[in-house]
Amino acid sequence: MICIDLNSHLVNESLNTASPRLTLADAMLEAPVTAPAVTYARAITPTVSVIIPAKNAAAYIGETIASALAQSEVTEVIVVDDGSTDDTLAMVRAIRDPRLRLMTNDASGVSAARNLGAYHARGDWLVFLDADDRLRPGAVATLLTAARTAPNAVLVYGDYNTIDSAGRTIGRRDLLKGRHKPSGHVLERLARGNFIVNGGIMLVSAAAFRASGGFDVSLRYCEDWHCWCRLAALGEFAYVPELLLDYRLHATNTMNAALRTPQDFFPAVARVFDDPLILGKLPPGAAARLRQAAEIHLVTYSAMQAVRFGRYREALGYLGTIGQRSLKATPRATIKIALSWFGI
Repeated sequence: MICIDLNSHLVNESLNTASPRLTLADAMLEAPVTAPAVTYARAITPTVSVIIPAKNAAAYIGETIASALAQSEVTEVIVVDDGSTDDTLAMVRAIRDPRLRLMTNDASGVSAARNLGAYHARGDWLVFLDADDRLRPGAVATLLTAARTAPNAVLVYGDYNTIDSAGRTIGRRDLLKGRHKPSGHVLERLARGNFIVNGGIMLVSAAAFRASGGFDVSLRYCEDWHCWCRLAALGEFAYVPELLLDYRLHATNTMNAALRTPQDFFPAVARVFDDPLILGKLPPGAAARLRQAAEIHLVTYSAMQAVRFGRYREALGYLGTIGQRSLKATPRATIKIALSWFGI
């Protein structure tokens, strides 16, 4: 499922031996098909590794790294360059901080880059931060405080707001402040659709992440959702009702998002509902119902994206598709699509 290249170059640290290309079975704990009966020990003073996959991210990588290094609780920031051809590498190497490490990934993709960073991370907790986003001040401290009150949690998460290419706030998710997302055993709810969205709003137990097998590199989209579902099969989640991340919308990522259709996401649905670890933790007979809900969730997301890009006729078409699949789901989907017009 996952291939990790250990022929990497590090800033402030060098590998002493040349390592061969490793597969999942060699490089990470083998992904279980049933939930292991394990307890993830908590350090008295937990350490945090921020992992930043980067490809041609020179426009924002400096600001992203600065936002991570500004968190005093962060032990290390690992940038995994995924074959950049711009000035990304030079910009990272110019930053002088002993907590910063740089690895290269030979354009193997974002999932492989994240897995590589996680494999080498020394922290008890991991943050998967995209190279164009930025952590808000105090984000990691807030998550660690929540983690201390949720000793069984393998993942602690908050929320985000959106910013534009210049870093100006454009989202209105602060209007949803006080909204509570699921905590505890969340797998059944998460299988209905990804309510976490971005890896920069969370702390993930490094031990649990490795036990889960990491990100599936065969998935082009929604690989994060699949990974979160596997983690939810291993332990509890805890939610913090705080905005912890500035999620940046700019020409490149909005153009890519505009081109996606529900059909691009459905391979991940098939993967989630063909995963023995996940299926083994779902209630008996629930998979078909949850799969339909997940498909509706992704069609709703596509409609919301269409509204954000002004393609209203396309959004109405997606809403019609939802109605054909489930009249019961249509009112809720309609509300979510309408809220997307307001930046929520």
